[in-house]
Amino acid sequence: MTEKLTLVALLLTFGSSAASGSKQPNIVFILADDLGWYDVGYHGSEINTPNLDKLSAAGVRLENYYVQPLCTPSRNQLMTGRYQIHTGMQHQIIWPCQPYCVPLDETLLPELLSEAGYATHMVGKWHLGMYKKDCLPTRRGFHSYFGYLTGSEDYYTHVRCDPIAAINQTRCALDLREDEAPAPGYKGQYSTEMFSQRAVQIITKHDPKKVTRQYFPLKYMKLFIYLFIFMFQPLFLYVALQAVHAPLQVPQRYMAPYAFIQDPHRRVYAGMVSAMDEAVGNISLALQQAGLWDNTVLVFSTDNGGLPEHGASNWPLRGQKWSLWEGGVRGVGFVAGPLLEQPGSASRELLHVSDWLPTLVGLAGGRLNATKPLDGFDVWNAISKGFASPRLELLHNIDPMYNDMAPCPGLKRDGKGVFVSGFNTSIHAAIRSSNWKLLTGYPGCGVWFPRPGHNDSSAWRSEPLKPVMLFDLDKDPEERNEVSAIYPAVVERLLGRLNHHQQTALPVNFPDEDPRCDPGPTGTWGPWA
Repeated sequence: MTEKLTLVALLLTFGSSAASGSKQPNIVFILADDLGWYDVGYHGSEINTPNLDKLSAAGVRLENYYVQPLCTPSRNQLMTGRYQIHTGMQHQIIWPCQPYCVPLDETLLPELLSEAGYATHMVGKWHLGMYKKDCLPTRRGFHSYFGYLTGSEDYYTHVRCDPIAAINQTRCALDLREDEAPAPGYKGQYSTEMFSQRAVQIITKHDPKKVTRQYFPLKYMKLFIYLFIFMFQPLFLYVALQAVHAPLQVPQRYMAPYAFIQDPHRRVYAGMVSAMDEAVGNISLALQQAGLWDNTVLVFSTDNGGLPEHGASNWPLRGQKWSLWEGGVRGVGFVAGPLLEQPGSASRELLHVSDWLPTLVGLAGGRLNATKPLDGFDVWNAISKGFASPRLELLHNIDPMYNDMAPCPGLKRDGKGVFVSGFNTSIHAAIRSSNWKLLTGYPGCGVWFPRPGHNDSSAWRSEPLKPVMLFDLDKDPEERNEVSAIYPAVVERLLGRLNHHQQTALPVNFPDEDPRCDPGPTGTWGPWA
């Protein structure tokens, strides 16, 4: 009886899809690394980004969209749909020699899309742990992988150097893999071009008429043979570009148009942004030439704010990467493609990187019952139709171990934290609720860095930081007017919410380095446990 019901359910699902001619959309997600808020043409930058400008103008620009202030946390929440406090990864990033990864009992986005029938491919930066093989992208839902596993490396040699404290030495080794095997044959190829070329190859070779067996139990295969002609295998392509993360490296031809930029770091960085923009343009063009664009949703996002030290700018927002100020967490992002119902618009609804998992799985017609409780929301109607976002609150983070490693002009702290509403206000934390944003502890570098090319000393103004700070972001997106004394009831309510979230947090997982990570014997960074 159970087998008959299963067969009927399968017939109804696939028969209905076949009869309606509906197709699951292709999903292409392009993630930039360390791109500043100001560093796209449509935010007024002097850097030329014609492809990003054109795609976003014809799509939906996400102007109230948030990511995490660092690489690993944003990727973690993108892949799990869960706050980092719920995966034990609320502190910093995964360093090459740390023996941990996104918990293996978490169900990741590519696994859910693969279950929904997608061909899943990843190109670029993983940075979600690799100390053992079960942590690798190909063991977490991707059918193919070409990229690097750590957080940064040389753009041409693809070598990562890292100090191994346990042996007081710095080790340098290749960090580039094809699926799970080292890929030493790409020395000299600039990674932004190399990764975009691989993405184009995947798009060109994708066969949408291919049907995988995993969705048809073998004993039912013959019954479905006449439905095969109606079925299409959609594509999920995740392109996590190295650009524009340090080191500052770019072919001269990309930097040539920026001779007018006096800051040498900014000049190289601008060239890196242009190379990235060209890569995005090549990927979107490939989708059009392959006949896939009309049924594709393309998402572009940064993973965190930029570092002014490395030429980036988050102007006019306060702060930078590593911080919980808007310059660290408000991200450049947009969605493009013909499936949008209100193209050519800008969304100011509250959205977060953790929302992509339920949103994209929902678009794919997939199931979420295999996941742990999600912190993300399905926000497709907010993006596509202009509806109100279901997200009313956003936890940026709660990190009791925070230490700021990003260079910053000195800031003074005013007083020590205390327990208020059950929450220790000395802890590095921030929460957003509607128009309000509350920060506690030390949020990280809170300088207003000047607009590139404008030597405005007043922009460097800094003020003593209080243990609890409140801002009305609707009126004050630059976080210049701290109003906690004016709205004590709001402060009390949001501290209570922080305390609530802290009660659900897992202990921080940030293990010491494992000396067995030494890549010397193999010459390649990779699993060692």
